[in-house]
Amino acid sequence: MNTIENEDFNQKTVLVRVDFNVPLNDQFEVTDSTRIHAAKPTIETLVKSGAKCVLLTHLGRPKGPDPDLSLKHIVPEVSKILGQRVHFSEQTIGKQAVEMITNQAFGEVILMENLRFFSEETQGEKNFARALADLGDAYVNDAFGTAHRAHASTAIIADFFPKDKYFGMLLKGEVEAIQQVMETGKKPVLAIIGGAKVSSKLTILESLLDNIDDLIIGGGMVYTFIQAQGGSVGDSICEPDLKETALSLLEKATKKNVRVHLPIDVKIADAFDNEAQIKTAPVSEIPDNWMALDCGPKSLESFGDVVRQAKTILWNGPLGVFEMERFAEGTIGLGKQIASSTAQGAYSLVGGGDSVAAVKRFGLENQMSYVSTGGGAMLESLEGKQLPGIAALLS
Repeated sequence: MNTIENEDFNQKTVLVRVDFNVPLNDQFEVTDSTRIHAAKPTIETLVKSGAKCVLLTHLGRPKGPDPDLSLKHIVPEVSKILGQRVHFSEQTIGKQAVEMITNQAFGEVILMENLRFFSEETQGEKNFARALADLGDAYVNDAFGTAHRAHASTAIIADFFPKDKYFGMLLKGEVEAIQQVMETGKKPVLAIIGGAKVSSKLTILESLLDNIDDLIIGGGMVYTFIQAQGGSVGDSICEPDLKETALSLLEKATKKNVRVHLPIDVKIADAFDNEAQIKTAPVSEIPDNWMALDCGPKSLESFGDVVRQAKTILWNGPLGVFEMERFAEGTIGLGKQIASSTAQGAYSLVGGGDSVAAVKRFGLENQMSYVSTGGGAMLESLEGKQLPGIAALLS
């Protein structure tokens, strides 16, 4: 793995693919700067090495140039976080873009306009990648969040830097975190997989069985497993057409000596509403017209026993509808259990949009070993797929 830490970039113009696809409010102000902070160590390392840093990123899903999605809006926030002026180029490629970069001194940072103003970016078009490559002497990918896309700036561009392509510090950290769970982690290894539907996590569940010792299943997908085993799930979210698949997965887990843990009790409601009437019921005895929206206290206690004995923990997906306060107890409780185990020496990796949102919302982010910045990219990594953006750096 070619990384930037031990390289000399003095007097070099380095293209850095970052993921600054950040949310903006109505005043075009950045409302969550996590991704900018995540790229800071890589940019600082390059600047200190004497490089001229050219930042490439996308914002949103524009269909051509769109002033609302111009990267000029994020320049103040990026400058503030980096602690230095960030120059903005209104052109992404071409003569004016080259001149803009040439006119800046080494040690400066230049942010180019939105890559996705060009359809060639998402099409992985080679000539567009070549035009981007013409802007610099070396290429660094630090955008894990887009590493699963074979786009011009994430995969194709690397071909133009056969000897000068590198992993940024964030991308390296993401790859190592996943390897620690999937390959090198201390046993027992525990995966906690939540989410609404079995169908969206099926490939991950099957891939994980070869690498883990325990599997906690949470969230809406629980009720497909419960119904498959003959339980009553009321109006809970369920995929009846996947009952056989769920049973097959449990059978595979048994054959591979993976212990599967489902909730014992659940918090049920008579409506999908924070103000609904709620009570606790056994997971397989949910009455008609009631739906399960969180795990119950006995389940949380049982899961805590599993979490405490784990040495490596992967958490992807909440245990309930944590966005509603009355159905957040399971997810908060689980997060605290993982934080406690981490403090005792376990390695914990949190990934996937909802899990990451949960640990941030409940102030647990800094109590986990690693919180991933890439939802889709992490999921595809856990499925065992080689991500195009990573493969391009290794070829």
